[in-house]
Amino acid sequence: MRRLWLLFAEFVTVTLAIIFVITLVRPDWTPWRRNVVEIRESAQSGNGTVGGLLGGFSATGLQGTSPRGGYTDAAKKAMVSVVNISASRSATTSANKRSRSDNPLFRRFFGLPDNKGEADEPQNNPREGSSSLGSGVIVNADAKGAYILTNDHVVQGFREIKLALADGRVLDAKITGTDPETDLAVLRVEGAGLTPIVFAQSDRAQVGDSVLAVGDPFGVGQTVTMGIVSALGRNRLGVNAYENFIQTDAAINPGNSGGALVDINGNLLGINSVIYSQSGGSLGIGFAIPATMAKDVMEQIIANGAVTRGYIGISPQDLTPEIAKKLNLDDTRGAYIARADTANPAYKAGLRVGDVITAINGKPVQDSIAAMSIIAALKPNATAVFSYIRSKKAAEATLTVGKRPARPINIEPIAE
Repeated sequence: MRRLWLLFAEFVTVTLAIIFVITLVRPDWTPWRRNVVEIRESAQSGNGTVGGLLGGFSATGLQGTSPRGGYTDAAKKAMVSVVNISASRSATTSANKRSRSDNPLFRRFFGLPDNKGEADEPQNNPREGSSSLGSGVIVNADAKGAYILTNDHVVQGFREIKLALADGRVLDAKITGTDPETDLAVLRVEGAGLTPIVFAQSDRAQVGDSVLAVGDPFGVGQTVTMGIVSALGRNRLGVNAYENFIQTDAAINPGNSGGALVDINGNLLGINSVIYSQSGGSLGIGFAIPATMAKDVMEQIIANGAVTRGYIGISPQDLTPEIAKKLNLDDTRGAYIARADTANPAYKAGLRVGDVITAINGKPVQDSIAAMSIIAALKPNATAVFSYIRSKKAAEATLTVGKRPARPINIEPIAE
C-alpha cells in the first residue's frame, strides 16, 4: 500500500512539473489560457521621449497615471500658455498683404493657387471688425503682465493687436520688437494670472520624438494636433535669412503660425512658422523655429528692442565640387568667399575672394549657411579668429566683428 502511494505521489509530481514547463514554454497548448492576450509594455523612459502611448505625463515631466492616458497632461500644460492673436485691419495692411502674397515662394509654402489674393481669405471670421491672424505663446510673466512670442509675419503691418487667452479673456497687446530675419516678434500684454510656458532644450530633440502642435488654426479655436519630429536643421527653405527649422508632421494649418510645438511633457520645442502645402491645408510638412533660437532672439528684443548680429562684410557660398576642383581641394566642406567688401572687417583682416573658410573661433564650418549662422551669433566689437584655406595652404585671420545692418525681408511664410 505504501509503495502504491509513493508511485501515485511521484506521478502527480511529474505531471505537475510537465504542466508547469508547458505553461512557460508553450502557453498556447494550455486550453484554459486561450483567452489571455499577451502584450508588450514599453519600459519607462528616463527622458520622457517614448512612453505617452501607455500613460499620461504629469506637469513635472515624469510619467503620470492619468486615467485617460495619451497626451492629456502635456496638452493641458501647454494650452494655458497659447493665445490667439487678432487685430484690426487697415487699408494699407490689406494692400501689403495682397502684394506680398503675389510672391511665388510665399504662395508655394502657403499652398495658394495662382492669382489668389485678399478675397480668398476666410469670410466666416467670428470676431466682428477684426481678423484672426495667428497664435502666440506666453513666454514670460510678472505681476503686471507678460511677454508673448509669435511670428513677425503674424503681426506685421497690423494695429490694435488683441490676444484671446485660454480662459476667455481678451487683452490688448503692443509690439515690443520684431526680427524679420528669423520671423519672430515679441508682444507685451498687461494683465494678471498669465501662465508662461516652460522651455525645452530644443537642441536635444531627436528625429522620431513625439510632439504636439498647439494653436488656433483658421480661427476656429484652440486646437491640439500630434505628430513626430520628422527632421532637424532644415535651413534651405528660402523663407528666412536665418533658418534652422524643426520639421514635423503634426498638423499645422494657417492660424497655427506663432503657436507652440511642444514635447510630450508640454514644454516648448519651437514656434510653428511655415507649412509646405499645395492646398492651403496641412500635408504633414510643417516647420517650427527651435526654442533655443527663439529664446535668444526674444531676450535681445526685450533687452534692446531689436536683435544685434555680427557682421564681417562677406558673401559666402557653398563649396561645390566644381569650385573645389578648381581650387585643387579634395573636400567640399567650408564656405567659399564669393564677395568681400573692402571697407568691412573681413577684407581689412586679410580675407579675400576665393578663400575658403573652414572654421570660426574653432567651430567647423560645413557650408555657407553654417558660416552665416556662426557669424551672426558673434557679438559686435568682439574679436574672432577665422581659419581659411588659400592656394591649398591653411591660414588664420583675426578680426574685430562689426554690426550687421538691418535688412528688410520681403518673403512671408504664411498669411493668416
